[in-house]
Amino acid sequence: MSKPTLVLGATNNPERYAWKAANMLLDYGHEVYPVGIKKGEVGGRNIERVFPSAPIDTITLYLNPGNQLPWVATILNSGARRIIFNPGTENDALMEAARAAGMEVIEACTLVMLRTGQY
Repeated sequence: MSKPTLVLGATNNPERYAWKAANMLLDYGHEVYPVGIKKGEVGGRNIERVFPSAPIDTITLYLNPGNQLPWVATILNSGARRIIFNPGTENDALMEAARAAGMEVIEACTLVMLRTGQY
């Protein structure tokens, strides 16, 4: 079953894990919404600077804690069911706020979750 996923920190750089995750999510049949600060494209989709109006199941985070602050309110008000904190993105304050907002909080690697059927 497809889980519409927002990749926050999306990039068009194929060396970055956010790029790899966006493409792997597409390979596994999930709708992907790449969001980041730089223009570009990943998986045939434009990287946007704002969250889509479409319903989001999962936010997979690829921003270090210092770059997360401008996105906190948008994340918490997104209506997403869960947020995945990939390695290097762990942020206790955001995790606590997300739980308080009713979101499932997962500390894991999206790539590993997909490959092992845990996504």
